[in-house]
Amino acid sequence: MTTTPEAVAAAERCTPEFRRDPHAFYAHLRTAAPVCPMRPPHGNETYLITRYDDARAALSDPRLSKDMYGAMDAYRRIFGDSSVALDDNMLNSDAPKHTRLRRMVNSAFTPRRVEALRPRIEEIVQSLLDACPAREPVDLLPAFAFPLPIIVICDLLGVPPEDRARMQHLSTTVAQTGFGAEAKRAQQQAEEDLHAYFTHLITAKRERPGDDLLSALIAVRDHDDALTENELVSTAFLLMFAGHKTTAYLIGNAVHHLLSHPAQLRALRENPELTRAAVEELVRYDGSVESATFRYATEDVEYSGTLIPKGALVQIAISSANRDPQKFDSPDELDVMRPGNAQDAHLGFGHGSHYCLGAPLARLETQLALTRLFDRFPRMALADPAAGPRWLEVPFPAFRGLAELPVVLDPAE
Repeated sequence: MTTTPEAVAAAERCTPEFRRDPHAFYAHLRTAAPVCPMRPPHGNETYLITRYDDARAALSDPRLSKDMYGAMDAYRRIFGDSSVALDDNMLNSDAPKHTRLRRMVNSAFTPRRVEALRPRIEEIVQSLLDACPAREPVDLLPAFAFPLPIIVICDLLGVPPEDRARMQHLSTTVAQTGFGAEAKRAQQQAEEDLHAYFTHLITAKRERPGDDLLSALIAVRDHDDALTENELVSTAFLLMFAGHKTTAYLIGNAVHHLLSHPAQLRALRENPELTRAAVEELVRYDGSVESATFRYATEDVEYSGTLIPKGALVQIAISSANRDPQKFDSPDELDVMRPGNAQDAHLGFGHGSHYCLGAPLARLETQLALTRLFDRFPRMALADPAAGPRWLEVPFPAFRGLAELPVVLDPAE
């Protein structure tokens, strides 16, 4: 395997080989080119960071900006003009704007507030499992892994139940578009539809506010002027999008890997108190966030002896950092009893000021999903273990998730 910009660009195009096993590729880069220049399809000069220590430092490096307006030309070449209106949020900003926007929604995602959602999440989990066929193959992604977090986040935001499927469809279109003309048109239309939807929903909630997060944000916007109107729309989109995609893929990845590692599943079933630690290990081993969202260098920056020039884009390979043997013993092994598996050891939820706001909710949803699923269907098995997993092929390796998860929940003896 050669380490060249062209080789990385091939990985960026998400070839089936790369999608099947990105970890072997990242292992090579960590040794040969830990900060590797790329030529991705969008044409912007980009550097990929793969080592744990570098990744952790880069995630909180103020020289690597998240403010998309500072790199607007590059941003438009990658995402187009239609994305700008939806990306005026905390994910794409630096302090003090990031601090202000994050403060507006932080109270809804504190561990205490999230724990109060446990009964409702339990109810949703049981209802979804009730609807699943037990003796015949079922794709657990559309039947269980995706509906659970979309219902939870829509409840939290105040999105009506009849609109959940539309939200999921539109956000999937936004997440999985490529660089072709037809794909870009689909992406633009989906983004315009989402912007129009949340604009309409905000108008409706101004007239009839409810006991939900979006109504609370509207009240802040209208009374304190702490949010602009576009920040309000964009924040609603971000919470909906980020609040279900990553959790859904995490649940799918976790179920697949536990079923593929029966000794690990058996250890978890015999020791339910391991569930929290097991979720952290599953996030580390093959979490749903493969790469952090783009940053760009506001000045020349050096990592591992490589100069990242001012203006270059930077991608941080979370999946690679979480398999770095300099940080984790036997990193390519799944071990639900891994010692010292502290919640801040892996970078699956990020690090620094942009640490995932919804991490407590994602953890709780995943813990309950796994616990109730395997308690209710202890003999669950992959529908066709010999077939191997089929992973998503996406234009940017941002998400790491399965395209399908066919299982039999209660196979015949």
